[in-house]
Amino acid sequence: MAPSHSSGQPHPVVQPIADDGDATRFCSSCAFSSACQAQGYGKQELLELHCLVEHVGPFRTGEHVFRTGDPFRAIYAVRSGSVKTRLFDREGNEQVMGFYLPGEVIGLNAIYPEYFPCDAVALEDTQFCRFSFPAMSALAARQPAMQQHLFRLISKELGAASLLAGDHSADERMAAFLIDLSTRFAMRGLSATRFHLSMSRGDIANYLRLASETVSRVLGRFRSQGLIAIEGRELVLLKQQDLREVGASLLLK
Repeated sequence: MAPSHSSGQPHPVVQPIADDGDATRFCSSCAFSSACQAQGYGKQELLELHCLVEHVGPFRTGEHVFRTGDPFRAIYAVRSGSVKTRLFDREGNEQVMGFYLPGEVIGLNAIYPEYFPCDAVALEDTQFCRFSFPAMSALAARQPAMQQHLFRLISKELGAASLLAGDHSADERMAAFLIDLSTRFAMRGLSATRFHLSMSRGDIANYLRLASETVSRVLGRFRSQGLIAIEGRELVLLKQQDLREVGASLLLK
C-alpha cells in the first residue's frame, strides 16, 4: 500500500518471502546468483551448489541461529526476515555487531577460528539457506566465480566491521546507517525508500555506539528537517541524497 501523501506518514511494509526459483532461475534472494550469473553460470551449471542447500527455519523472534562457541560447519544465507549478530563482554554487556537482510550471509567470521565468535539472533520470523562450508569450499575451488564471490563477501564483512571505529557524529552515523540499509534493500529488488526497521532503537544505538536517547533525538531531528518520515518502525526516506551527504564519510565508496 502506498503512503498517504496528505499525512506523510509511512504505512507498514510487507516484505516478500524468497521463492525457490525454477529450472532456470535462482531463488529471488539468493546470495550467490548475481556473481554466478555474471560469469554465465546458470542453474544447470551450478547443480552442485543447489544440492548443497538446506532450507532451515523459520526461526522465531529472539531464537538463536547459532551461539558463541558453536562449532563452525556451515554458513547461512538469509532467505526472508532479518538477523542481528552480537557478543557479550566480560561484564555481560551486549555488543551488537551487525544486521543481516535477505540475500546476505552470516557465519563468514567463523572460518578462521572454526567456531562461531558471536551469537546470531532472529529479529523476526526468519528463514535460511544453510550451506555446508567444507562442501562449498570444495565447489568454490572448482568454480572461480564462486571462490571470488566468497572472498568478496568476506572482504565486505571486514570493511563493514571497521566503519564505526572512527570519530563520527551521531548524525553521520545514523545517516550512513539508513543509506546503507536503503542500498542493501534495493540490491534485493525491495524498496530503497520505504522499509520496516526490524531492529529496535536500542539495537540500532548499540550497533552505532550511541545512547538510545541519542538515536531517538537524531531520528526526530531528521524528521523535523524533512529528511525522513517515521512512525514506530515504519520508515520512509524522503531526501536520500541529503542523507547520503550527511553520512558520506562513513559510507563505502
